Amino acid sequence: QVQLQESGPGLVKPSQTLSLTCTVSGGSITTTYYYWSWIRQPPGKGLEWMGTIAYDGSTYYSPSLKSHTSISRDNAKNTVYLQMNSLKPEDTAVYYCNSNSGGRSYWGQGTQVTVSS
Repeated sequence: QVQLQESGPGLVKPSQTLSLTCTVSGGSITTTYYYWSWIRQPPGKGLEWMGTIAYDGSTYYSPSLKSHTSISRDNAKNTVYLQMNSLKPEDTAVYYCNSNSGGRSYWGQGTQVTVSS
């Protein structure tokens, strides 16, 4: 079973860059037809899809976040990364890493990110 573990700084100042890591175990991030996504949930709001990196390295982004979001991976470390720059207080949220393949979906426990000075 795929397991995902997010990690990150927790607290980031406005205008700074956020870097989050999703460490994957129980499966390879390059396995055909697996898609790895970042999804966030601001306090009191619903889930927001941010972007996805596919098994072949293709990336897809939410149009509203594309200009300041980047998803990458390190195949050797079996890790997926999220980088987001020019952070604002409204980017405060729990950030989740998600794996999806053929309808099977796995989630990390999420990591809280607070944007505050």
